[in-house]
Amino acid sequence: MLGFDTSDDCAVFRVNDDQAVVLTLDFFTPVVDDPYEFGAVAAANAISDVYAMGAKPLAALNILAFPQQLGQEVADEVIRGGSDQIAACNAFVVGGHIVEDDEPKYGMAVLGVAHPDQVKRNEGAQVGDVLVYTKPLGMGIMHSAFLAGFETAETMRPVIASMKELNKQAAEAFEGLDAHAVTDVTGFGLAGHLHEMLESSGASAILRWDRLPLFDGVYRYSQEGCRPGKVFDVIEWARSFVAKGTMDDVTYDDRMGVLCDPQTSGGLLIALPADQADDYLRRFRELSGRDAALVAEVVDGPAGRIFIR
Repeated sequence: MLGFDTSDDCAVFRVNDDQAVVLTLDFFTPVVDDPYEFGAVAAANAISDVYAMGAKPLAALNILAFPQQLGQEVADEVIRGGSDQIAACNAFVVGGHIVEDDEPKYGMAVLGVAHPDQVKRNEGAQVGDVLVYTKPLGMGIMHSAFLAGFETAETMRPVIASMKELNKQAAEAFEGLDAHAVTDVTGFGLAGHLHEMLESSGASAILRWDRLPLFDGVYRYSQEGCRPGKVFDVIEWARSFVAKGTMDDVTYDDRMGVLCDPQTSGGLLIALPADQADDYLRRFRELSGRDAALVAEVVDGPAGRIFIR
């Protein structure tokens, strides 16, 4: 049913009229020091793709590259972190593969299932839809600030908690609603993943800057140039589709630093009819105990274009 045509989150294979399987794979190097939390973050990031497709996780395979000198106990903690996340999804770890490597890497291949008619894609957003985002932005910038000594292990706890949070509740909240398009926000930042959704949907969007949910200090760090290296590459790519409008060069660059910040295990970006937005926000609040944000509206315009207001 779906390959890599629109840079979507999973491959989809129809088994029969009532069942489709979704397949995804993701892994990366450590983003936190604690091995258990590293495993939990990496697993949440991989599982997120399945939830972005409107599917339920069934099973996962571990992918682990590990230097022998770190020891079995550390490797066990990484795998335990991932296994606990899969268990929280009512799914199972059914195996995996480990290789020796100088730099640790961990992630998962995840299998999920959905009715073929209920599979969500990153295309299909319609003019008049609103766009909801479900996690705070700025994970990459906050990590850079931590490495630079501006944040402490204690002040980073909200960021780590967000990265560990499964997108399970975010997906459950749109069940029964007309979610026209869904994706998760990861390595290309909010701007990049929104652009992919809009381009494949043949529409533009007005992004409401003041509504963006940001971790404390993110915009200040962006203004000060405290950003991950990848941000600058994403900004160069995104300049062609994020309109500068009446912003001066400095303001535009500062905001692009946030919009193009790579997210690790980011939230879901969901296109919904405007009259269903309140239902979604209420459901999400009831399920997760916190608020999602209405960040944009889909409008008629050049495919993939983003206008900041």
